[in-house]
Amino acid sequence: MSANLRLSSSRATLQVVGGAESSFPSVRLYNDDIAPVQRANRHWKAYHVFTLWANDVHSLGNYIFAIGLFALGLGAWQILLTIAIGASALFVLLTLSGLVGKQTGLPFPVVSRIAFGIRGGRIAAVCRGFVAIVWFGIQTYLAANVLAAILVQLAPGLQRFEQGQFLGLSTLNWFAFGLLWAVQLAVVRHGLAMIRYFVAVAGPVVLITMVGLAVHAFAQAGYAISWSTDAPLTGSRMWGAILGGACLWVVIYGTFALNVCDFTRCCGTDHAVIVGNFVGVLLNMMLFAAIVVVLSGAQFHINGQIIKSPADMVGTIADPGWRVAVSVVLVVLTMAVNMVANFVAPNYMLSDLWPRVLDFKRASLITAILGVIILPWKLYDSPLAINFFLSGLGAVLGPFFGLMMVDYWIVRKRRVDIPALYSEAPDGSYFYRNGINWRAFTALIPSAIVALVLSIVPNPAAQFSWMIGAALAAVLHLVLSEKTQVYSQVDGEAIARPSR
Repeated sequence: MSANLRLSSSRATLQVVGGAESSFPSVRLYNDDIAPVQRANRHWKAYHVFTLWANDVHSLGNYIFAIGLFALGLGAWQILLTIAIGASALFVLLTLSGLVGKQTGLPFPVVSRIAFGIRGGRIAAVCRGFVAIVWFGIQTYLAANVLAAILVQLAPGLQRFEQGQFLGLSTLNWFAFGLLWAVQLAVVRHGLAMIRYFVAVAGPVVLITMVGLAVHAFAQAGYAISWSTDAPLTGSRMWGAILGGACLWVVIYGTFALNVCDFTRCCGTDHAVIVGNFVGVLLNMMLFAAIVVVLSGAQFHINGQIIKSPADMVGTIADPGWRVAVSVVLVVLTMAVNMVANFVAPNYMLSDLWPRVLDFKRASLITAILGVIILPWKLYDSPLAINFFLSGLGAVLGPFFGLMMVDYWIVRKRRVDIPALYSEAPDGSYFYRNGINWRAFTALIPSAIVALVLSIVPNPAAQFSWMIGAALAAVLHLVLSEKTQVYSQVDGEAIARPSR
């Protein structure tokens, strides 16, 4: 190839005799949103990583899962132990993945090119992004239900708009869904900087509210709680539930573990990632577990009933103003979780698929539209869709995670040629064979099949499917990877962009 490489402080351009299709960075692989983040513009601190988890950990879905442990028969100390085991594992996994983002400055779709190739990496991005789109719609629908209830409390006359349905939703629910849909879209279209501000403010408010709700429940119960149900699990059944619950807690964050680099690439130091994860994951999850113990134990002490989520406790607040205020916080919480966990990943996925036409802002509109088109309330009401489709596809993400982590940390020993990730040159480090690393997919495919089968076919190992798939893919990739390959280390500052 005859070429003249010209580098500037803002962009690298490769002038090639023979056509624009060989330009560098390739217009099919690069735009300002999926470019590396400049080191001087990585402004996230440990506090921003902490608030990422302060919102996400305290989601209504997580409370429903953890309170379900109490209903299953686990007592206070067993629930605390379950979350402690899961949180410890997550701290390791999220820190490993988060440091990849900080050290490279790359979003997940580009990170996936390292192991799978400049074209093969898109498969990982699509799998992660598609799951996120579905959950974006579902979470918006759940928050809309809470908002509709708030509106009826404030204006009882609105109840007449709950009659009749169009495509499965009443007029009032369509209004609530559309309003929250528009608010989330407006925030996300301003980029990660606006999301950072939103979660930085929402995080402390959510924590204070959930602690306050627990204190309220404790007072309602006469400052006493039940430490377990009337039929607690014991012996091997108890330990099986503890270990299984801990693994399921990891599975809940299995999707986020893949693309946490979308956020930590904006961190300035490894310290920010590690400390932010320690406080936000380990300590925050234990606070979450304590709140679960108090909420579930207090309600059971009051009337022998097991609540399903914190939303059930809102109705016990006597003062209407406070009841509405707490409900509003639950809506804000759900939106914050949704934007972080389910909006950013598909935006980067779409931008990676069509970088010439879709930047982060345009991609966010498509993500939002898709989140409505799929009619998420119908998916949520279908056990087949939730338990088989989403759970199965979620389990498949485990092998992607295991393979990518072992590839970066062990096979390559963190040596990455970042500019080559944006090159379509046939002799490029990540071109492999027509842009796909078939060695990696040889390890991934059987691992994904095992994880998928374990997750959808009733069996005792179903709750461990994500971890089994991740471990199997990691081992197979170690065995199949090229042992004599020499990996280059080249930073991406020449083609980097400020954090957007």
